[in-house]
This record gives sequence, C-alpha cells and structure tokens, in this order.
Amino acid sequence: MAKSEKAKAKAEQAKGKVKESTGRAVGNEGLTAKGRAEKAKGDLRQAKEKTKDAFKH
Repeated sequence: MAKSEKAKAKAEQAKGKVKESTGRAVGNEGLTAKGRAEKAKGDLRQAKEKTKDAFKH
C-alpha cells in the first residue's frame, strides 16, 4: 500500500469516527451520517489498496 494512500485512508477513517461520535453526542443525525459515510470511504480506500498490494506480490 502506498504510504500516501494509506495515510489518506487512515485520516478519512479517523475524521469519520470523530464526526460520527460528535454527531451522536450532540444529537445531530446529519453529522452522524456524514461521519459514517466518511469512515466507510476510508475503509473502501484501504481495502482497495490492500487488494492492489495482494496482486503485486
């Protein structure tokens, strides 16, 4: 996995988790949903990079 792509995936996952937690804490369903979506985007990016790495070797 390229380091920059790995970092992007981890950053998206972390930001999504923070947004989701904050949304739950303040009762903002929109922020919670945005957080879940961002976290999922990071998860997909990470999965894509792991798949690419598996086919390189």
